[in-house]
Amino acid sequence: MNIFIPNLTTISRRAMLKLSGASLATLALPNVAGAAAPLNNKIHQSVCIWCYSGFMKREKMSTEQFVAACAELGVKAIDLAGISEWNLLKKYGMICSMASSHAIPKGLNRVENHEACLAAVKKSIDAAAEAGFPNVITFSGNTEGLDKKVGLENCVTALKQISGYAEEKKVTICMEFLNSINHKDYMGDSTAWFVELIGRVNSPRVKVLYDIYHAAMMKENALEDIQKHNACWGHYHTGGMPGRNEIDASQTLDYGHLMKAILATGYTGYVGQEFVPKKPDALNSLKEAIAICDVV
Repeated sequence: MNIFIPNLTTISRRAMLKLSGASLATLALPNVAGAAAPLNNKIHQSVCIWCYSGFMKREKMSTEQFVAACAELGVKAIDLAGISEWNLLKKYGMICSMASSHAIPKGLNRVENHEACLAAVKKSIDAAAEAGFPNVITFSGNTEGLDKKVGLENCVTALKQISGYAEEKKVTICMEFLNSINHKDYMGDSTAWFVELIGRVNSPRVKVLYDIYHAAMMKENALEDIQKHNACWGHYHTGGMPGRNEIDASQTLDYGHLMKAILATGYTGYVGQEFVPKKPDALNSLKEAIAICDVV
């Protein structure tokens, strides 16, 4: 069964990937974001809505109110919005920049997971293609004692089975780079592993969701990865290091510099803001992050 993301006001990202179905709240929309200066939009930005679940619950903010606030800030896309929310995104001139598929732990690294995972990915590809949305997420799965070379081989086998379909539908499958500390035992946790994977699958419609925070947690050099291996990356996520909070001067990664490096590669996809706001005014934190990444 394919898994799409429901109303995300009360759940974590780990939980949301296991759930399906929900109705949208339809409340009056206050001016929740405040005025924002027009963006350069050289870097196309999206927002991972799950990061704001706590804020939305605390402020009694509906999904529609949050989407409206993001639109007011100039954001054009939401990552991992549920299919039931796609019409809402379109209402505000936005897209779902990364559609969900299957859960994180049971992924393509094990043959016994291929049938269910590929069915979920295919269903998401169909939905994304029909909606005109660009990407579908997938995961390596957890290691659970499996040799990483065997797991990589199994991922290659699975992705080759679906890559032609993705090419036909003009939707890109993105396997996410996650650290194996927060996501304990996750297999796809290194640049080298993913570079080999993408090289072997060799499809323009199979890429990596390169999460800068997760890569930094694994002590990868994000700037070097962006400059040397950008052909492998189909989507980016942000997050403050350490802590995965705001991407401002309180953390160690220079996101302005990293965005300029991404821009220099000719990248035209989306960069998803996936930090978990620590400050009380989460929308202001998002506004600041958007400004940091709005480089020229």
